[in-house]
Amino acid sequence: MEKIKSVAVLGAGAMGAYFATRFFASEAVDITLVARDQRYQRLQNQGLRVNGKHYAVPVIHPDAVVAPVDLIIVALKHHHLAEALTDLKNLVGDGTVIISVMNGLDSEEIIGSVYGMDKLLYAVSVGIDAVREGNQVVFSKPGIHYFGEAVNENLSSRVQRIQEAFKAVDIAYETPKDMIRIMWWKFMINVGMNQSSAVMRAPYGVYQSSLKAQAVMQALMDEVITLAQAVGVNLVEQDVTDWYTFLNSLSPQGKTSMLQDIEARRKTEVEIFGGKVVALGQHYGIPTPVNEMVMNIISVLEQ
Repeated sequence: MEKIKSVAVLGAGAMGAYFATRFFASEAVDITLVARDQRYQRLQNQGLRVNGKHYAVPVIHPDAVVAPVDLIIVALKHHHLAEALTDLKNLVGDGTVIISVMNGLDSEEIIGSVYGMDKLLYAVSVGIDAVREGNQVVFSKPGIHYFGEAVNENLSSRVQRIQEAFKAVDIAYETPKDMIRIMWWKFMINVGMNQSSAVMRAPYGVYQSSLKAQAVMQALMDEVITLAQAVGVNLVEQDVTDWYTFLNSLSPQGKTSMLQDIEARRKTEVEIFGGKVVALGQHYGIPTPVNEMVMNIISVLEQ
């Protein structure tokens, strides 16, 4: 099994910076950030700063790529994905594996529609409390990064290659047997945490101490559980309880990505959280009034 020797990261926000700097610390892997236009210039001039340390991670313009890489990590906001998809074309070769650590349920299928689902592994990151301000990222918990095929009863060679690569750079990972269930679990977390925190301007510490904040979060999550069961995914109330183990370990000052977007007056990803829940609810004839209300509030805040 050939080792991962080259990695490209598309997206230099909190998640992209985390993965890029982990691989940058390894002499055995060539790591590159992929960017164009102003982002390219900014990363070239400023690099990345993570937990107070500067990293001069190499940056390449997509049009200047001359050879494919072994692993591509996509860490974009959802509304940037369609425009950026062509930036991967010169990076994808016969042996390339792509993982998306983006939010939502749809990024793998979107990327796979262009480059083939045979290139994709499913992935989500849980429990990393990264906060980004400008080119600086701060986190106290690196989280756990789940990835794999849809079903992982027997590990594929692709999964084993990424496991070895993550282990070599000290990225905590798990490969669950049912990756689709984990995707929905993370979706449930995002729908509850991101949206409610954006509306209430609440960092993680509020949820660690306030029963009322927890009640809002769980009302949003409960609608996801009902939908998951309708599509045949085994989410249950215990999955909400399991989330508290991660939540209570996060920095009380940490903030969800959606709260950071609202505070920075950036577009949020509400369309892939509440928007997705409402659309699925309409499709399956399942009421989703909490998500519909919160989605409307966030849409107004965006404006």
